[in-house]
Amino acid sequence: MLEDGRVFHGAAYGAEGETFGEMVFNTGMTGYQETLTDPSYHRQIVAMTAPHIGNTGVNDEDPESSRVWVAGYVVRQLARVPSNWRSRRSLDEELRRQGVVGIAMPGTRALTRHLRERGAMRAGVFTAPTAPVEELVERVLASPSMIGADLAKQVSTAEPYVVPARGDKRFTVAAVDLGIKAMTPRLLAERGCEVHVLPAGATAADILALDPDGVFLSNGPGDPATADYAVEALTGVLEAGRPVFGICFGNQILGRALGLGTYKLRYGHRGVNQPVQDRRTGKVDISAHNHGFAVDAPVDGPFDTPYGRAEVSHVNLNDGCVEGLRLLDRPAFSVQYHPEAAAGPHDAAGLFDEFCALMARPDTKKGGTRV
Repeated sequence: MLEDGRVFHGAAYGAEGETFGEMVFNTGMTGYQETLTDPSYHRQIVAMTAPHIGNTGVNDEDPESSRVWVAGYVVRQLARVPSNWRSRRSLDEELRRQGVVGIAMPGTRALTRHLRERGAMRAGVFTAPTAPVEELVERVLASPSMIGADLAKQVSTAEPYVVPARGDKRFTVAAVDLGIKAMTPRLLAERGCEVHVLPAGATAADILALDPDGVFLSNGPGDPATADYAVEALTGVLEAGRPVFGICFGNQILGRALGLGTYKLRYGHRGVNQPVQDRRTGKVDISAHNHGFAVDAPVDGPFDTPYGRAEVSHVNLNDGCVEGLRLLDRPAFSVQYHPEAAAGPHDAAGLFDEFCALMARPDTKKGGTRV
């Protein structure tokens, strides 16, 4: 049931009951387990546009967090028998185990077209509802909107933890968990980074107390306009001159710290097939996305910020929205997409190497003269 009164019928699977959230769609042909466990999907009902979901079952190696975060799950056809050597249980079993309400229905294409035309909106999924349609619509309309939703602290770690470097330690990285995916600190660790993951509410003093070589801001859910605590913390980090790398929600937080605004996209980018162009080189990466908000920044050249000049480094070739920011006078950059590629293409993995190169520069290293 969508908030504008559109109704879709199908077969129940997963947990029985009812659920509410923002109705969005994901265009990925694979990676449903990573999608389900991505904290950025907190309080969203996700429809998959790929026709068959659950084919490879559920394993214990691919989750991006400790639980399923989607509020509800919509598929066209659920696999009857999962088949994969790593599979431990079916998707239906996993959703029932974690209390996630799902629906399998023939109208996923119609639903996707409807959301593309009308925009993402609130929705509810109901197992065998007994109330009339009008009452269900009222209940959907009474559910909270994603605009104004402060969700990062709800999905963040409660306590700091450390992911040790693999092999020789090269850098200490403070990672602010706004909804971080497990693959991100893993890829940093593979590059010799000892990653200290901090709660979303970590202050600049908390971050700088680690004396990090660099600071990472993760992806996450909700409206970036509400995350003043993260903006304030990043402001302190930028003033200290430490190298900064942000992705997704972290890109929006960097934008706000630079004095830019954010806005809600009509239906967002969610999938593993978004073409993003690096404006410096012209190179196009096919990238993984999961965001409903974007940064409002001038794309016609460098602009002034409290920390010197900045520029839009990447743009989306589908709709032209801002996909990356870069400070020209300080060591900070961010992208709107997911270079950790969980799940998705690996085109953008080199951004982690770029972050390491930034931390290794003589003018940004601890004890050196900072720009």
